[in-house]
Amino acid sequence: MNSQQHVIIGLSGGVDSATAACLLARQGFRVTGLNVRVLDTPEESPVLKPAAMRISDMPEFDFPVFTLNLSAKFAHDVIGYFHDDYLAGRTPNPCMVCNKTVKWFGLFEAMRLLGADCVATGHYARAERHDGVTLLRKGVDPEKDQSYFLWMLSQAELAKTLFPLGGYTKPEVRELARSFGVHAAEKKESQEICFVPHDDYCAYLANAIPGLEQRVAGGEIVDQAGRVIGHHRGYPFYTIGQRRGLGIATGEPVYVTEIDAAHNRIRVGGKADLECRSLITSSLNWNSIAAPDAPFEAEARIRYRDRQSACTVEPLEGGRARVTFREPKQGVACGQAVVFYDGDVVLGGGIIVEVNPESAS
Repeated sequence: MNSQQHVIIGLSGGVDSATAACLLARQGFRVTGLNVRVLDTPEESPVLKPAAMRISDMPEFDFPVFTLNLSAKFAHDVIGYFHDDYLAGRTPNPCMVCNKTVKWFGLFEAMRLLGADCVATGHYARAERHDGVTLLRKGVDPEKDQSYFLWMLSQAELAKTLFPLGGYTKPEVRELARSFGVHAAEKKESQEICFVPHDDYCAYLANAIPGLEQRVAGGEIVDQAGRVIGHHRGYPFYTIGQRRGLGIATGEPVYVTEIDAAHNRIRVGGKADLECRSLITSSLNWNSIAAPDAPFEAEARIRYRDRQSACTVEPLEGGRARVTFREPKQGVACGQAVVFYDGDVVLGGGIIVEVNPESAS
């Protein structure tokens, strides 16, 4: 892409997106900012509205900014999904889903309405053209790489997306922000889910779903042999690998190894019982390769901060795949994403639907 093109960049109010916008302006792009609103009063027909938003007092970074209220879509696609997954005994990843269904949706809608050429975000990732394919690559800063959250993006979306921060470390971005006079240069990062106060998802679910606590209280805690060894406050309030807050004394550390939503039951065991040697994934999306029709070797991550582990990916019927790890993984949870890599290239990913399956066809 040449530097005279018009780019729509998502602005969150943080240092990363603001610095990315300034970098694009310095490179000669015609920059327009977009602030997607997700927690406002929903609008029946969301439209772009000019916003009085300045990211810096330097004249060269005084570009137009619009807002787009996607609160209704966010409530349905992200919050609704979050509720449904916990009620089904899964562990959701709302930021991952928001990227695809809300953020990129809004960016591409603004690109269409404003006649722009491409979009950009402040994610720490890279998109590079190679032999007619846009490869999604990890950001160079291993502490900030966010490629795991972007596996849902399509080739068409990646081909029109810029990641200005992909080649920088976080300290370098802070320094750039100061040099650009970015207002948010010293702003601390938030690791919380934006709609979950104080990062307490249990309290959030209890308040957001009327009667939930009463409906699920008193479920059974069972050991690996199925013996009842205690009772819990309700299956949605537990996650795979959880150790604290179980309210049982066994004489040795125990962890949640399975969540049975249908029977309001959680199973606990030792650390060895958390090991996963294989899983089934569905809702597959392939970023940088065609959908495979034969088993292949790759590396995989099963959560954001996970290390990449060698695995074999075997395509199955119905758009699923079996993933078998060379060394067992710990604490794999249904509902999370498994993302496949070839070195620093994201090959694709899918949603974990079964852990340690006995068979799959």
